[in-house]
Amino acid sequence: MEPAAHIENVIAPSVRALGFDLIRVRCSSGGSPTLQIMAERPDGTMTIEDCAELSRAISALLDVEDPIKGEYDLEVSSPGLDRPLVRLVDFERYTGFETKLETREPMSDQDGRRRFRGRILEVSEDTVSLQCEEKQVSIPFENIMSARLILTDELIKASLGA
Repeated sequence: MEPAAHIENVIAPSVRALGFDLIRVRCSSGGSPTLQIMAERPDGTMTIEDCAELSRAISALLDVEDPIKGEYDLEVSSPGLDRPLVRLVDFERYTGFETKLETREPMSDQDGRRRFRGRILEVSEDTVSLQCEEKQVSIPFENIMSARLILTDELIKASLGA
């Protein structure tokens, strides 16, 4: 099991118990290894105090489990406005907004393309449909490697109204 998945398994129950949804766990290596945790409350909010509370709880868990050998930086944050879309529920929640995504495998029915930009039209239990330029594209969820909302005036207005 990759380190991020293992860490997610370790911290997810506590994150949920504290009233947060775990959005993403990412480990990066390099000069100073970093463990990035993105979370938010079910209503999509996340305050600085929430980040501090989660950071303390996660630090305590990781001190016991010690899944990363050596020193590393822990970052706990909200996913932000131009957030990553990692779960089907994320795509459902942001239906109607613009996203850019990359697939794991080239889409044979799309001339081998792997990168797409468009408005999320609908989400089924295993497919995300986008309006890309003048055509609709259906992408199997399991083939989505990464996706992120595009920061637009429409997204900013919607978030301010929330």
